[in-house]
Amino acid sequence: MSEQGNKTGTLRRIPVAGDGFKPYEVIVGQGLLRDAVGWVAPFLKNQRVMIVTDSHVAPLHGDALRAQFDAAGLRTDMIVVPAGEESKSYDGFKFVLDALLEHGLDRKDVVLALGGGVIGDLTGFACAVYMRGVDFIQIPTSLLAQVDSSVGGKTAIDHERGKNLIGAFWQPRLVLCDLDVLTTLPAREVRCGYAEVIKYGLLGDSEFFEWLQAHDHDILALHPKVLLHAVSRSVEMKAEIVAADEREGGKRALLNLGHTFGHALEAEVGFGDALKHGEAVAIGMAQAFRYCALSGDCDQAEAERAVAAIAHSGLPTRMNEVPGAPFAAQNLLTHMAGDKKAEGGTLTFILVNGIGKAYVAKKVGAEDVLDFLILDGATAPDITSARD
Repeated sequence: MSEQGNKTGTLRRIPVAGDGFKPYEVIVGQGLLRDAVGWVAPFLKNQRVMIVTDSHVAPLHGDALRAQFDAAGLRTDMIVVPAGEESKSYDGFKFVLDALLEHGLDRKDVVLALGGGVIGDLTGFACAVYMRGVDFIQIPTSLLAQVDSSVGGKTAIDHERGKNLIGAFWQPRLVLCDLDVLTTLPAREVRCGYAEVIKYGLLGDSEFFEWLQAHDHDILALHPKVLLHAVSRSVEMKAEIVAADEREGGKRALLNLGHTFGHALEAEVGFGDALKHGEAVAIGMAQAFRYCALSGDCDQAEAERAVAAIAHSGLPTRMNEVPGAPFAAQNLLTHMAGDKKAEGGTLTFILVNGIGKAYVAKKVGAEDVLDFLILDGATAPDITSARD
């Protein structure tokens, strides 16, 4: 596929390669959906495409995409699930699989995941197990999905005991990040995506962090030039990490900076609109820096600088900013014990020595975490009740 016709004349092609999967590209640019047929055609063995999307994205982009494929003479069907995290569930998973079977999809057909992180995760997991694996292409329509969940092959659904606990590694064949689709996002969703962007600077690239400090409001305003760099650099960093560690046996765990704290808070709130994933990650990253400052692993001024940069973008940094606060520290700790990074009943966190200096911390003491959560605004266990 040529770069001709890209609105700005600037388009980034980022390779993702590793020992355990077929290499693929992440394409970042403007106007990509207008020529979706051209991008997808090289992957079509049959002249058939299945689009999986949600009830919010379908009228914005799904109908036009389907019409484009129909006009090209391809047989095109579309599965629409209810918008929201609730669809990333057993029921949503079954709904997609049932629809694939009803439409008679075979292993040579291609599925397009058109939507945010929920659609990408749900569709990818369904494709991983349907007939033992069918090809899919990620077309992420949120900033968060473009810079994070669409790249790397981690697919999953949620369980009542925690987020992303049921899933599989299943790499896409192609990822199309059309920056134009981001203009349909509410400001809150853009901020949530920015949480995953700043995460890359905080975990491993201090120069990128400094650039983000200077350009965060331009990114949030979706200015094309800065947005292209922000998305491309984020994808480059993730691609490098995935290439080295697809199955999260080591370095890839760094991408979970803020997630152990954040996922616990999401589970306690209930995986709904009260707290979006990006907001939970923002709070979790701020907590990771505060935790490390208290333990002496990170300089206090450095931690304050990181937290201030998160807050400057309009993202929350404290649990008391979430509806339903204060939360019980013991409940949060219980959710953390069920986190997929936990090993042998011990807690694993991604912690920091400073900005751009994240590391994997295993066997973190539960009592230390409980004490920190109480200091950070959670409620302490009722000792009197426990004794009774």
